[in-house]
Amino acid sequence: MRSPVTGIVTLILLLVAAIVAYSSLFTVQQTEQALVVRFGEPVNIATEPGLYVKAPFIDTVIPVDKRILDLENPSQEVIASDQKRLVVDAFARYRIKNPLRFYQSVGTVQAANLQLTTLLNAALRRVLGEVTFIQVVRDEREALMGRIRDQLDKEADGYGIQVVDVRIRRADLPEQNSQAVYQRMQTERQREAAEFRAQGAQKGQEIRSNADRESTVIVAEANSRAEQTRGEGDAERNRLFAEAYGKDPDFFAFYRSMTAYENGLKSADTRFLLRPDSDFFRYFGNPSGKSAEAPPATTSGSAPGVPAAKP
Repeated sequence: MRSPVTGIVTLILLLVAAIVAYSSLFTVQQTEQALVVRFGEPVNIATEPGLYVKAPFIDTVIPVDKRILDLENPSQEVIASDQKRLVVDAFARYRIKNPLRFYQSVGTVQAANLQLTTLLNAALRRVLGEVTFIQVVRDEREALMGRIRDQLDKEADGYGIQVVDVRIRRADLPEQNSQAVYQRMQTERQREAAEFRAQGAQKGQEIRSNADRESTVIVAEANSRAEQTRGEGDAERNRLFAEAYGKDPDFFAFYRSMTAYENGLKSADTRFLLRPDSDFFRYFGNPSGKSAEAPPATTSGSAPGVPAAKP
């Protein structure tokens, strides 16, 4: 018959074996790599995912992330080569390519971030301090980010880190400088607008003056031509009148009288008083326009009441 002590011992041995087996095995995930350390000294590096064996109780497994990690850098003030201050907001992406060197140099991701932040700020100041403000914000931004990445990657190689990318998220003037630049730009635009308005007003005045001068000249020439034409017409009319009068004085006198009747007898406010036998109405009494002849004076006597003329 089996003793109870034997069963307990067997159970204890199985438990110890299970613990030893559990302590001897470790797994590496797809997103990490592992560093096996024995008494503080690295003995193995597992870079591929799977199940691995280590010495139980004396080996320590340190997982190291092999994914691309982000480094958020706080905004820094950088002075460009043209002595303009810039507030630069940048970030970097990196991965751990040498777990052993990484463990021996910095040990943890938090310590690596602190060290990389210092290196990134130094690289930003070196590279951006050699170029102008315009080159940073517009002309050579992509090339500058490449230079910063190369310098940071070269310095981070000693920590077992590979810098994948560096990006400048924002590079602007400080707030107080931005306001001053904006006000200066606004003042400059207002000055240019006022200058353009003054030039436009001057040009408009010149155009109006030229137009007024040309208008005056055109009107004067038109009046001169009108007076000349009117004088020629009057001369021609007078010539025709003179010629008509020379050909038939009676008809000309009749025509002038008819014209005078037409103009003088219109319904108007002007009134005048004339004798019916006045010369103006001579064509009313006689179609020929001649006044009636007076009776001849008698020689034998005189009219009643008039003394006879002495011989």
